[in-house]
Amino acid sequence: MDKFVVSARKYRPQNFSTVVGQAHITTTLKNAIKNNQLAHAFLFCGPRGVGKTTCARILAKTINCENQTKDGEACNSCNSCISFDAGTSLNIHELDAASNNSVDDIRTLVEQVRFAPQAGKYKVYIVDEVHMLSSSAFNAFLKTLEEPPPYAIFILATTEKHKILPTILSRCQIFDFKRITNNDTVEHLQEICGKEGIKADKAALHVIAQKSEGCMRDSLSILDKIVSFTNGAVTYTNTLEHLNILDEDYYFKLLDYLQQQDLSSALLMYDEINRKGFEGDTVLEGFAEFLRNLLVSRDAKVAMLLEVAEDFKQKYLQTAQKIPASFIISGLNILNEAELNYKQSRNKRLHVELTIIKLSYLQQALELVNNDGVVSKKKLIDGSKTIAFKALPIEKVKKQAAETIAEQAPQRKQAAVQRTEATLIIEEPSLPIKKITSNLTAQNQGSTTTTVPKTTLGSLNKIRQQITQQNKEGNNEAAKITEEELYVCWGHFIEKLREKSNFSAVTNFKAAELKVIDNNTIEIITMGEIHKAFIEVERAELVPHLQQYFNNRLLAYQVLVIEKADTGIVTDIPLTRKQQYLKIIEEYPLVKELKERLKLELD
Repeated sequence: MDKFVVSARKYRPQNFSTVVGQAHITTTLKNAIKNNQLAHAFLFCGPRGVGKTTCARILAKTINCENQTKDGEACNSCNSCISFDAGTSLNIHELDAASNNSVDDIRTLVEQVRFAPQAGKYKVYIVDEVHMLSSSAFNAFLKTLEEPPPYAIFILATTEKHKILPTILSRCQIFDFKRITNNDTVEHLQEICGKEGIKADKAALHVIAQKSEGCMRDSLSILDKIVSFTNGAVTYTNTLEHLNILDEDYYFKLLDYLQQQDLSSALLMYDEINRKGFEGDTVLEGFAEFLRNLLVSRDAKVAMLLEVAEDFKQKYLQTAQKIPASFIISGLNILNEAELNYKQSRNKRLHVELTIIKLSYLQQALELVNNDGVVSKKKLIDGSKTIAFKALPIEKVKKQAAETIAEQAPQRKQAAVQRTEATLIIEEPSLPIKKITSNLTAQNQGSTTTTVPKTTLGSLNKIRQQITQQNKEGNNEAAKITEEELYVCWGHFIEKLREKSNFSAVTNFKAAELKVIDNNTIEIITMGEIHKAFIEVERAELVPHLQQYFNNRLLAYQVLVIEKADTGIVTDIPLTRKQQYLKIIEEYPLVKELKERLKLELD
């Protein structure tokens, strides 16, 4: 029985032409070999599994090949190539910097550089994972890397370029390897399946390529696992099962339920997915990727970014035209937020179900509006809605209107008379009452009788008094607010509270400090939120009281909370004469009147 070799090692490229997805690197290296323009130090950097170490080995073998081809490739048949393939070449040295990262390891390497090659042109030193070297090791390597012997070539490989010292980067020719595209990965996997006699669906290979995320080594490892799992038959179904990936049909069905606002079916589908062993974050991540593909499919210009199996491309393109862009963009925002908060959630199933509920009712919550080329969100609930009125027969409406007018006729006639009387009194207050009433009676009733009822005279006197009082109040100017008058007014209001037996409010009103900001604003200083609450409860009565006392309709107050730290030490601070006086008139307002009558002054 032959020993099994994994595909990543068995099908490792031996020439530049067999390297997958790095044409910009291999072409540059072949031209440098043909034109004899090799640098003394190379730095290969890029993601894992894209061919950095492979290209380093191919370069080392090719520059020592005795019979290079016209294209700058190794012949694979000379002694140098054969010894390299067998691993017995003395001109190629590999160092794993992850485990040999000390200064002593680099010093040993530098000592070996002094010896010229026994056979071949160059001695090649490949340092893998070079970013793991310590700072001291980097510094020990600097001089040799800058001025090596003419036969020495250094090839450094790393996945984390940013960790390498700038002094090292400046001494190397840098090559950036890129991720291998899904199409290149699928083609390479198909080639290997053909050589191994494996039956593989292209859709299954595309799923493997997506799962590997541009890493060829990972895709070959996944292929080996699935072949062992399925006994040589790689299908779309068993690939999804083995990789624990949800079928995209689930997402298409879930999208239909969300568009129809069929919340029950959507939750039942998630329950089915959950019972199959898929975690909630897998569902959220997969559905976000699905919506992203739909968004890409809406525009033909960016449809090239759609990386899905060929069997699903047409379905994506058709579905994308039916789904509003507002739903897709808002759905992506909701899913992104749900993914970020998933790990912090305790009830993870409920977290995913709440996300599904939001998506189910998303399309009736908002829409995208294009205003002069600027796309913005508009809430549909902000729009005005008409109120549905119950239709009534026109005859019934006319009858009700006539009855209402007939009932209100006497009141309207009496109101008109009173308005006319009031107008005459205001314009000619010196006219005799009998003359006014006789004229009004003759005009409104069309009668020659000049007798005025007593009730009319009483109402006239009442109207005259009201108008006189209003004119008197309207002509008076607002009183100037002083701190002394303010405390007197405050004391009157405290008396009202005491009459209502609201003793808790009385205590809090006494504790408040008053300050005049301007003639329309009063500041009430309280000692805490509870104190403030007692003041605010009486606002409905306090504001009219203040406005009436100072004859100022614009007068208002504001409450300021100043919490004083409780030091635990009770101290009696003596009050000044003015403070004592203000406290007295606050509780006994008549003291102020006594002070004014006796014409007393404060010391």
